[in-house]
Amino acid sequence: MAFRAPIRTMATAARQSLKIGLIPADGIGREVIPAAKAAIIALGSDIPKPEFIDLLAGFEHFTRKGTALPEETLRSLREECDCALFGSVSSPSSKVEGYSSPIVALRKELDLYANIRPVTSVASTPGGKPSIDLVVVRENTECLYVKQETLIIGEHGKEARATRLITERASRRIGQMAFEIALARPRKHLTVIHKSNVLSVTDGLFRETVRGVPSLPGMDGKFDNVTIAEQLVDSAVYRLFREPQIFDVMVAPNLYGDILSDAAAALVGSLGLVPSINAGDSFVVGEPVHGSAPDIAGQGIANPLASIRSAALMLRHLGYAKGADRLDKAVDEVIREGRILTPDLGGSAKTQEVLDAVLKRI
Repeated sequence: MAFRAPIRTMATAARQSLKIGLIPADGIGREVIPAAKAAIIALGSDIPKPEFIDLLAGFEHFTRKGTALPEETLRSLREECDCALFGSVSSPSSKVEGYSSPIVALRKELDLYANIRPVTSVASTPGGKPSIDLVVVRENTECLYVKQETLIIGEHGKEARATRLITERASRRIGQMAFEIALARPRKHLTVIHKSNVLSVTDGLFRETVRGVPSLPGMDGKFDNVTIAEQLVDSAVYRLFREPQIFDVMVAPNLYGDILSDAAAALVGSLGLVPSINAGDSFVVGEPVHGSAPDIAGQGIANPLASIRSAALMLRHLGYAKGADRLDKAVDEVIREGRILTPDLGGSAKTQEVLDAVLKRI
């Protein structure tokens, strides 16, 4: 099993129960989130007794009710839940008046400033390269995702402009998170991703702030053993495919991190294998990296492994490493055996068959 260091164990009081919000949202989210729920239940006493709270969000909810992220969902997450799992969202590629992505809004509302995406290979993953073990740490609240866009009619026709926001505060927070993750891993290597040769002000601020984290007051040599490198984002994509073994932890602004983590998923065979968490200082949301996959939604062939791995990542972040390890080990065994896999991995199994195989090994 690939090395899985704790990320940043969230301080938690002893709990009798663990209240988990479930937000399937759109498409195959409604198929893979129940699979993650079943895997969590199978852990038994390795975690506090799970209590699940079903919550609404998504584009389909927007088309029915006029809101993609209901206030009731936010209230429940803030007041009732200890953590949450989010499925997938069908955000349209063209503008729909009044709609904005609920997962982007959720990250901002709960200050989930870090999107953490481990990408690890298992030996027999179809199409995967061997020995992939890296983590993409993506700033989750800024960059072009602030969605401040304008469209005007200029001298030469339509002109579209977007504001890109990079702040010292957000860059420092994500930088510190990335250094802590790197420190917990065997290689202790951190690569800062940027394009400051072109965007010298915005990416320049990100680069300088992240590199300055070890010198912050109170660090006192904490990160002396972490090796710092940097890479321009375009060459990082190239090297990710040519020599992925050079990367350990990659930290990037929002847009670059989004692109890099999806590209990295290709190295291990499928988006259906890659988990993530959206983490802040007091809350965490597990989220498989894949989208809503409307072309296969409802067919019962969605890959549940990324959602189960996301549940493991969420539990590990909360301090329940034993339960998280059991989920990861079960998923790895199913992949390694290669007999029961969904079509995205070259198999013919149904979602439920893959889930049953994982539950058997838990």
